[in-house]
Amino acid sequence: MTSRWLADTRVVVTGAAGFLGSHVTDALLAAGAEVVGVDNLLTGSIENLAHLRDDPAFTLQRHDVTEHITVDGAVDLVLHAASPASPIDYLKLPIQTLKVGSLGTHNALGLAKDAGAGFLLFSTSEGYGDPDVHPQSESYRGNVDPIGPRGGYDEAKRFAEALTFAYHRTHGIPIHVVRIFNTYGPRMRTDDGRAVPTFIGQALAGQPLTVHGDGAQTRSLCYVDDLIAGMLAVLRRGVTGPINLGSDHEVTVLAVAEAVMDAVGHHPGIVRAERPEDDPGVRCPDTSLARRELGWEATTSLAEGLARTVAWYRRAH
Repeated sequence: MTSRWLADTRVVVTGAAGFLGSHVTDALLAAGAEVVGVDNLLTGSIENLAHLRDDPAFTLQRHDVTEHITVDGAVDLVLHAASPASPIDYLKLPIQTLKVGSLGTHNALGLAKDAGAGFLLFSTSEGYGDPDVHPQSESYRGNVDPIGPRGGYDEAKRFAEALTFAYHRTHGIPIHVVRIFNTYGPRMRTDDGRAVPTFIGQALAGQPLTVHGDGAQTRSLCYVDDLIAGMLAVLRRGVTGPINLGSDHEVTVLAVAEAVMDAVGHHPGIVRAERPEDDPGVRCPDTSLARRELGWEATTSLAEGLARTVAWYRRAH
C-alpha cells in the first residue's frame, strides 16, 4: 500500500473545520485525495484549515448541512463529521445538534447515494450513555437518558447510525460507522468544555484546574493521530462497523489533571466543582474488534500525547 493510496479519489468532509474534521482532512490530502470541505463554522474554526489555503487539492464550501448539499463534480466518498461535539457546544445548541444528526445525516447520505459514493459516519461513545456494562463493546446498546441534558447529542448520533444503516440496507450504499471515544490533541478550543483542553488552558494560565466531583470518574484518552490512523484503516479494510475507536487505557479525571500539570511543568493545584448532570461515571472501549478487523490500536502514551498537545497550545496562543 503506497502512501498515496487515495490518489484520484474525491472526498467530501462535512464539519471539515472542526477538531477531528480538520485532522482527517489533512490525512486524506496526505494520502493523495482531493477534499471538498463543507462547514458552516458554527463550532468549527477557519483557523483549523488556514494551512490549506493554497492547497489546490482542497476547497471549502461554507454551508449548513441541514440544508440540501450540492457538490459539483464526482464524489467517491463522503465523511460526515459535522456536529457540535463538546458538552459546552451541544448543551448550548441542542436543537442544532439534533438537526445536524438527523437532517444533516440525511443530506450527507443523499449526496453519497446520488454520487454513488461510500459513506463514513463519525459516531460516538456517547451513544453508550452512562454505561452499566464496562468496558463497552459494539454489541452494548447503551444506557442513555433521551430527555436528559446530554440526550440531544446522544440521540442525534444514535439516530444517525440508524439512518446510515437504513440507507445501506435500502439503497446499497457502502457504509462505515466509527464510534469515537474521548480524543484529544492540537486544535481543540480551550473553552470547549472537555477535560484536556480545559485543564491545559487553566494550567498555562497558572490557574487551578477544575475537577468535577471527586475526580474518580474515568475516561480513555486517545491521541488524535492514533484516532485518524484507525479511521483510515476502516476505509482501507472496508469495515462496515459500528467499530469502537479509542484508547483502552482507562484513567481517572483526577489523574488526567495531574498529567496535564506535569506536561505543562507547572502545578497550580486543583479546585472542585459539582459534577454535571448525566456525566458518565466510566467510559472505556472494548477495542478487540478494532484489533482483530483493522490490526489497529492506540499506541501514543498519555504523557507523549499531552506533551505534543501542550507544545501546540504554546505555539498557537
